[in-house]
Amino acid sequence: MSNQLIIREHCFIWGQRTYLMGILNITPDSFSDGGQFNTTSAASAQAQAMVAAGADIIDIGGQSTRPGVKLITLTEELNRVLSVLQIIRPEIAVPISVDTTRADVAKAAVEAGADIVNDISGGTYDPEMLPTVASLDVPIMLMHIRGTPQTMQQQTDYQNLMGEIYSFLSQQISTAIAVGIKQNKIIIDPGIGFAKNYEQNLEIFRRLQTLKMLGCPILVGASRKSFIGKILNQPAPKARVWGTAAACCAAIFNGTDIVRVHDVPEMRDVLLVADAIYRQQT
Repeated sequence: MSNQLIIREHCFIWGQRTYLMGILNITPDSFSDGGQFNTTSAASAQAQAMVAAGADIIDIGGQSTRPGVKLITLTEELNRVLSVLQIIRPEIAVPISVDTTRADVAKAAVEAGADIVNDISGGTYDPEMLPTVASLDVPIMLMHIRGTPQTMQQQTDYQNLMGEIYSFLSQQISTAIAVGIKQNKIIIDPGIGFAKNYEQNLEIFRRLQTLKMLGCPILVGASRKSFIGKILNQPAPKARVWGTAAACCAAIFNGTDIVRVHDVPEMRDVLLVADAIYRQQT
């Protein structure tokens, strides 16, 4: 694995420390904070607050991917993403990723100032996604999923969970490289909560190291998710902050390079301490 990636003059050195991706949901229906930041003024204020609190990347999503969600139109997703990007791009210096499965949204977002594409389908929903990202020459985050957000919770019957995640990601890495995406610009994500049940989510944390053999940085997004709520008997996603902290520590101790979180100030402290222990730095 190439040990560094430069994005918008920010150098990400993999293995040196864990990087913090702050979630900016500009949707009315996300599972945790739907509707909270879906105006340009609220989104701008939140993006600036996350950067001030230590976020290394801001991840903007205009289409909720919670289980059973309704798919919005391309026009609606473009309107949501571009209206916010145009406001926040001049205001923040850190890289911005766009959370989308549509090549047209990825292209328009990058042209409007986004730096990274974060595709929960691993480049499988839109056949133009990987060629488009190759032509844009930006990094891509490839996540493992089965089915769609509408059907994924009925598709958790794995014979070999980590083997199947590994095989899917390996195939998508090869496909991405074949269409011209540089390997050092590929980041992988095992897809916590996406076509995974409670026990499977926990298994991913325990066996995360197996994905290191794919030679790409690893992103884990466990923030406020339902498996944490089950452990804590906590139905309110916003009250799962310290459960999220424990999950971030587990991810770091098992080789994660980036954690994707809602609660940036709290997780910044968690990462600093976990990195000091795990990476033997102070």
